[in-house]
Amino acid sequence: MTTPPQGPWVPLDRARQRTSIKWRLYPADVLPVWVAEMDVDPAGPVVTAIDAAVRAGDLGYATGAGYAEAVAGFAAERWGWDGLDPARTAIVPDVMLGAVEMLKLVTGPGDTVVINPPVYPPFYGFLRNLGRPVREAPLGSDGRLDLDALAGAFTAARAGGRRAAYLLCSPHNPTGTVHTADELAAVAELTGRHGVRVVVDEIHAPMTASGVTFVPYLSVPGADDGLTLISGSKGWNLAGLKAALAVAGPAAAADLARLPEEVGHGVNHLGVIAHTAAFRDGGDWLDTVRSAVDANRRLLADLLAAQLPQVRYPPGKATFLAWLDCRALGLGDDPAAAFLDRGRVALSAGGDFGSGGAGHARLNLAAAPETITEAVRRMAASLG
Repeated sequence: MTTPPQGPWVPLDRARQRTSIKWRLYPADVLPVWVAEMDVDPAGPVVTAIDAAVRAGDLGYATGAGYAEAVAGFAAERWGWDGLDPARTAIVPDVMLGAVEMLKLVTGPGDTVVINPPVYPPFYGFLRNLGRPVREAPLGSDGRLDLDALAGAFTAARAGGRRAAYLLCSPHNPTGTVHTADELAAVAELTGRHGVRVVVDEIHAPMTASGVTFVPYLSVPGADDGLTLISGSKGWNLAGLKAALAVAGPAAAADLARLPEEVGHGVNHLGVIAHTAAFRDGGDWLDTVRSAVDANRRLLADLLAAQLPQVRYPPGKATFLAWLDCRALGLGDDPAAAFLDRGRVALSAGGDFGSGGAGHARLNLAAAPETITEAVRRMAASLG
């Protein structure tokens, strides 16, 4: 008999019945703790909202009704920010496609986009497909923004008078770093001085550790010409119900107004309904999951200390992802490949996250404690 999960987690045998990429990319003998999907049942308000829409036959094209207002209410309550004006928003299909469209508004083909590796791998792929060269400004050794590296990257990106943009991940994936108000204000000052436009991926903003407050980029001084994107996708596990919100600072409203109407045609109507319900009514569910992720951070640290003490794991303050420094294990640049081959456990390969990712792997903490325990057991056993 399967041991009942602790907290909100569904047991492994039931999770394996799912047909999403997390559970279908690898053979059944592989334990998947890689892609950012959570092993949870959906929030009750989300289920209720979707069920009501389906029963009413409300399955047409999306309008985005209520989404911006729900996010604005959440931001005011959770982050103390009442500056999200629904009049300066637009519904986009998802955060990455939204980021692409925001970058199209403020840069042209061949203009450079600065990013902070190690960072979410699709940043590289989407920018390449967009025709925007990437310039890296790696995080510091402490996992925080390196302002000197940013200044150098901005200077190089603006060479010849070209436009440039900075695609910021906040909170940062994969490290779980939560950028402070002072850091973000410094970014705003620096980008303003260099004439670089800022686009911010804030998809993990709802999923901070207990007691940690997220700082919206548009809430800091000097960020009025910024463009940000947020979604309920990570906080409420809604990746399969795509919808996101683009938000413009006051000085970027005219830029957002140039967004082609066609961009909104790819928005999922049920996605808008689900995300709106999550931000408006899903706070209690979110807090339960956040507390459970906190417990899993502590569990992982204990398991690694006991079974893989050479792995360095500084627990992050946000996301449900763990960034593991496995360089001392002697597994080369891609320890995830070794863990998969020898231990039949799937993690995300650190090299995919750009500079600084070699020798690392990313592990998904949003699972039952039994799953995390088994993942570490397999990793340790693979070294024998």
